[in-house]
Amino acid sequence: FGIHALLIVTVTLSPATAAAQSENDATGDAYPPLWDLAPENLLDFLVKNNKIVINAWNYQERLGVYKNLLNSSAKYFTAFGSQNLGNILWGLPLQHGWQFRTGRLADPSRVTSCGYEDGDLLCISVRSWWSCMNYYLAVIPFLGAVEAGLFGQLQYEIEILPPEERRADFCYSVADCRSRMPKLMDEWKTYFEYLLSTEHKAVSPAAFSSFKLDDALHLMWRAHVASIAYALPKFRDSLKYLSDPEANFGEDWANAVDFIAATHFSTALQNTNNFQAFLPQRMLIEGDALPSISDFSPQQNRVLLSMRALHKANKLTGGFLLKLWEKAMSTEAGRKMGRKLIEDLASS
Repeated sequence: FGIHALLIVTVTLSPATAAAQSENDATGDAYPPLWDLAPENLLDFLVKNNKIVINAWNYQERLGVYKNLLNSSAKYFTAFGSQNLGNILWGLPLQHGWQFRTGRLADPSRVTSCGYEDGDLLCISVRSWWSCMNYYLAVIPFLGAVEAGLFGQLQYEIEILPPEERRADFCYSVADCRSRMPKLMDEWKTYFEYLLSTEHKAVSPAAFSSFKLDDALHLMWRAHVASIAYALPKFRDSLKYLSDPEANFGEDWANAVDFIAATHFSTALQNTNNFQAFLPQRMLIEGDALPSISDFSPQQNRVLLSMRALHKANKLTGGFLLKLWEKAMSTEAGRKMGRKLIEDLASS
């Protein structure tokens, strides 16, 4: 039942992206919005009282966190394409860019004008379920990288500014995050330590190929899934600000990520863009009924319906479906099959 359900899900996704991809090529939208304007060096952020101060509740600054991670890890991915396009961290800022472009980072309660064109468009709302979940896939990886030494010895400490509400639901420095969520910090630190370890080994020519993409993907996805698992229960109450269809989609998407992670799917730039082309281009609203949302393509409708079915089936089996899938993905051949299913849907 499990593999069959997944085959249905992935096959129904497949015609999705030919049109979306040509559109992507035409508009040159390969990078997240405002990517060129994001801080690319840690010293481009505000330096105050001997601290680098980052406002992670501003889209451009949170994007800068990603840009610094990508720039500082670029040298490990030179074998996988020019211009750092093969870096598997691209999945994170591209997902964040999609959230920004589709209005998912704005205040869904409309109590403030945070994230809206008539207010502060670059503001990331702490009332947004998406932006709170994303904090754990932006700030935590970044601080894990700082702790691992990805940026070398920093002359300043890093301080993340708190949001206006829910301050206790986040952490704001390496020491703070380490004391509050040591296991999660360890997951991200381990990923970046792996990258750093391959550089040291590469000093001896015999060990030059010590970097294994599959190993890097395994560690990166393990940390990614851990971030979502940690944040999901924390921000469940934020779903109340969303329409039922959007809240369902958010949870369906979080569930789908577990299945994608098990395949060690490569989140390099092109791969991620192909994959994201069939995600909804706006927030879902009351009255959006699958699979017949009129301003979504048939493929987008099918993708959302498939994610819904996958989540329901996984819930119904008490998570057994995911266990079955992870077992099927436990070998290299299994993962290859899983990735092929996903890549077929992204390229056909």
